[in-house]
Amino acid sequence: MTKFTNTGNKDTRSGFGAGLTELGKTNKDVVALCADLTGSLKMNEFEANHPDRFFQVGVAEANMMGIAAGMTIGGKIPFTGTFANFSTGRVYDQIRQSIAYSGKNVKICASHAGVTLGEDGATHQILEDIGLMKMLPGMTVINTCDFNQTKAATLAIAQHVGPVYLRFGRPKVANFTAEDQKFEIGKAVHLMEGKDVTIIATGHLVWEAIQAAEVLNDKGISAEVINIHTIKPLDSEAILNSAKKTGCVVTAEEHNYYGGLGESVSRVLALHHPTPQEFVATNDTFGESGTPAQLMAKYGLNSAAILQKVERVLQRKE
Repeated sequence: MTKFTNTGNKDTRSGFGAGLTELGKTNKDVVALCADLTGSLKMNEFEANHPDRFFQVGVAEANMMGIAAGMTIGGKIPFTGTFANFSTGRVYDQIRQSIAYSGKNVKICASHAGVTLGEDGATHQILEDIGLMKMLPGMTVINTCDFNQTKAATLAIAQHVGPVYLRFGRPKVANFTAEDQKFEIGKAVHLMEGKDVTIIATGHLVWEAIQAAEVLNDKGISAEVINIHTIKPLDSEAILNSAKKTGCVVTAEEHNYYGGLGESVSRVLALHHPTPQEFVATNDTFGESGTPAQLMAKYGLNSAAILQKVERVLQRKE
């Protein structure tokens, strides 16, 4: 059984900041825009090193999207930065009309996604952003799991031509993927091989899936764990190959089960290989104020919840 080591808890937003800093040195076309949250998005170093390529637009997110779209016409690669709620829900019309519809090369980088934003509460936590963004034609949707993967994804999306939604988080979480990894957009990462159940996870739930799989292994249940960092385009081949092998699937995400990763996986299975599936996700609800750990537990977004759903899907498989 593959073992993964947490090299130290780090927040994924810092992975974005590290990637943006590196891009500032290596790609002169990269520009950064922020809506009055430079520190929260870890964009300080880029601003300090490249003040001529950093644009503080203030609390004017819709204007930020419009400016970013315009910059692409001159060959720039704009990275916008604000909370996930303000990166999507507040500015959906501007993204749809000015970025997605015309295929503008804007990288929408969104921090503080999901309930792990924590104490700021429901008004700042967004659990429907993946659904909003994946429904936009031509939009690539990425949700990374740790610091190293977020940094690698930030570097990779600069090379991708077209609009991208990059989602990451606020709290410090396990950092367990390789520092020198190659990030391939649209390519799932097989973390653990198994034969009894497939656990497909994204974002903060990937580490929880690994922990659940280790518990299952001790019980004699062989779990396959797949990290789906790119929700659109989805790696359908990886999903189907695993489902055909194990015969049942659990999806895990820090998002509403409407419109998220789980629904995307369900579509693939329904079309090509109907398979019992259980969902670890929020149950059509808003969040609330609390610590990330408290909220993950209350809303069933942790390894314990994954274990419960694995037990249920194994019974359905039989």
